[in-house]
Amino acid sequence: MMERRLRLGMGGGGRGAFIGAVHRMAARLDGQWELVAGALSSDPGRARASAADRGLAPERAHAGWAEMARAEAARADGIDAVAIVTPNRLHAGPAVAFPNAGIHVVCDRSLAATLAAGEAIAAAAKASGRLFVLTHIDSACPLIRQARAMAAAGDPGEIHLVQAEDLQDWLAAPADPGNRQADGRADPARAGAGTVGDIGTHALHLASYISGLRVAELAANLSSMVPGRRVADDARILLRFAGGARGMFRAGQLAVGHENGLSLRICGTEGGRDRAQENPDLRAVTPPADSRAGC
Repeated sequence: MMERRLRLGMGGGGRGAFIGAVHRMAARLDGQWELVAGALSSDPGRARASAADRGLAPERAHAGWAEMARAEAARADGIDAVAIVTPNRLHAGPAVAFPNAGIHVVCDRSLAATLAAGEAIAAAAKASGRLFVLTHIDSACPLIRQARAMAAAGDPGEIHLVQAEDLQDWLAAPADPGNRQADGRADPARAGAGTVGDIGTHALHLASYISGLRVAELAANLSSMVPGRRVADDARILLRFAGGARGMFRAGQLAVGHENGLSLRICGTEGGRDRAQENPDLRAVTPPADSRAGC
């Protein structure tokens, strides 16, 4: 049993942000964390105002993540971990600085916008010996844990096919300039990897996490479907897994009628499993008597 709550800091997540509030709510539900410090915005004024909104002490309302890492590491009551909830393209700076300062990290997915930034983060985490936790929320779901255990136990037999998709519809039209979330995702300077980095990570993670297979090769068709849009808003990607299984994942923000259409299908020699977020039961599909494979 812990003698105290863990002290949590937050990078990003101030006024007008979306995912920071989700992390704070999750920390409250967990009951083992207390938010005590933050660099909640790249704008100093908004950072101070956001910290006041959260009831943070003025001396722990930091102007930036570099200052926060130094100051909190020097305090006897400094933070135990930081939650990084900045836009994806801004993860790398704090995700390197906090492990280097001896502070554990909880980083919102996606890890980074480029391979080089991701490798720098991985190297810093490994060298520091600190925990580095990347948040893929579906892996905490009991149903997903059950599916992973069933696949590991050989329930579907030899896996031949893995298909996953994450479909949304909220960018089916040109982004409203007044909507910060939409506008940022349509700006190549701020969006990073477009729809793949924004929501495709959910689909790819689900496919690998449940099947236990690692992607060895892929071929991607990335498209910008909305006129004038300069980032990919639709992705269709063929996969070849280590060991020979084949797969595909699709991500898109143009699928009208799908608010969060995250789904997965695994097919093997003994049967298969289907799971869709809009109908989340694990559906078993067994092969016919005259067939060696099922889906």
